[in-house]
Amino acid sequence: MRYTQLTDPQVHDMLGVIGVDTVDDLFSPIPPRFRVKGELNIPRGVSELELLEDTHQLASRNRDCTEQVCFLGGGAYDHFIPTLVDALAAQSEFLTAYTPYQAEASQGILQLFYEFQTMVCLLTGMEVANASLYEVASAAAEAVLMATAITGRRRILVAETVHPDTQRTLAAYMQQQDVEILTVPVRDGVMDEESLKQRLTDTTAALVIQSPNFFGCIERLDRIIPPVHACGALAIVSTDPIAGGVLKPPGAFDADIVVGEGQALGIPLQYGGPYLGLLATREKYLRKMPGRVVGMTTDLNGDRGFCLALQTREQHIKRERATSNICTNQGLLAIRASIYMAAMGKHGIGEVASRCFDKAHYAAERIAKLKGYELRFPKAPFFKEFLVRTSRGVDAVLARCRDRGILGGVPLGRFDERYADCFLVAVTEKRTKKEIDDLASALDAA
Repeated sequence: MRYTQLTDPQVHDMLGVIGVDTVDDLFSPIPPRFRVKGELNIPRGVSELELLEDTHQLASRNRDCTEQVCFLGGGAYDHFIPTLVDALAAQSEFLTAYTPYQAEASQGILQLFYEFQTMVCLLTGMEVANASLYEVASAAAEAVLMATAITGRRRILVAETVHPDTQRTLAAYMQQQDVEILTVPVRDGVMDEESLKQRLTDTTAALVIQSPNFFGCIERLDRIIPPVHACGALAIVSTDPIAGGVLKPPGAFDADIVVGEGQALGIPLQYGGPYLGLLATREKYLRKMPGRVVGMTTDLNGDRGFCLALQTREQHIKRERATSNICTNQGLLAIRASIYMAAMGKHGIGEVASRCFDKAHYAAERIAKLKGYELRFPKAPFFKEFLVRTSRGVDAVLARCRDRGILGGVPLGRFDERYADCFLVAVTEKRTKKEIDDLASALDAA
């Protein structure tokens, strides 16, 4: 391939077409403190031997959840993953993160995606699901775009109890979409229902709410969704799929769109990603849904077969009428989630959820009895996660836990200064009574 060096006049002409004066103007959205000044400090090249030694040295500094007891949460959880998931997902036939372009020739992968969609529908109580998105934040943003297309309205309400990362992603998505975002404040760990009613108008396209929410508390969807529908808006619910093992799914409360983070379904923490975005909705909104939908049919011989029934992106026939510009999916991670859900089954996921619930409540009771600690929202019901307030200094107590090989929780001050004296504790089915007691002991000794 031959490359051509652009001349200054050519660069100037290109900038004029874009509508900026200088190349630096292209990078104006990036804060100056993040921009490189001067020459890049690139070290000399090294041999393969030196490179391997360096990467091994760097990797040895990491201490993962096999070496420490993990009570971290906030959207990523240390759940048990059956060996079966790794064994099957590592088969060479599945080792791709992509839907094949000759899709119908890959019947095995399409069948897995079809099973994935079916099980997501069962967990969420919805009628149709797509073959995955990137993660929960982008899934929520795509759900909002769906709601604006369905209702023709441009105002979105977002509960303050929705994960802050999801809120920031929504703001980024809607910045150039002429969509107004209003937040609904928190009260006692859940969304303030009276404030919601005051903000609902005939210009509201949707409410985005998370349950269990960012603080781990369970929202009263039975009271929240009816007034949303009464003003002609849609209810978008973000949920933890594992919670479906003990809680009624959002579909049972007449949610219109359900999104979720699939990391808990057989996907390792893996340093924050990649993860798996879930999105399910009502059948009447099928053609407004982003991504791909795999369908089951029969061929000319009457044999069962699978096909890509819906591809609503701009690369395909939809072109400028595309519902989304998402051009890929998390196929490999959807396969892992499919294997996990099939292996665990309805009763297995119910058992996991039940153990999370019981162990989290035992941990909350132990910590609440310690001097200098209290539950931040003691009246709100929670699933597997709860917020702890301490007078001893969050950084100090979590550092003491780390000294004992325990990742004690997520400090909330990094998300919101109002909770600078709080940390979030998540308890999964992996945690033992001894580990929970050790956490309480470490907190008490801090």
